[in-house]
Amino acid sequence: MKYAVVIERSSNCFGASVPDLPGCIAVADTREDVERLIQTAIALHVAELRDEGVALPTAETRVTTVEVG
Repeated sequence: MKYAVVIERSSNCFGASVPDLPGCIAVADTREDVERLIQTAIALHVAELRDEGVALPTAETRVTTVEVG
C-alpha cells in the first residue's frame, strides 16, 4: 500500500508526516534523511498495527499542486 507523505521544511530541519497514519512522523536535517526516516517509520507503524491485530488505515489522502498567479 502507498501512503501520501507530507514533507515540510523549517528554518533548520525537515519534517515528514503521513496524514493517513496519525502519529507517524519523522524529522531530519536533510530532505534525503527525512525521506529515508519516514519510510522506516511507516514500516514500523504498519508492523505495529499488524502485531496488534488492527486493520491498516486505507490510503485516502491525495496530493496535488495548484498554480497561483
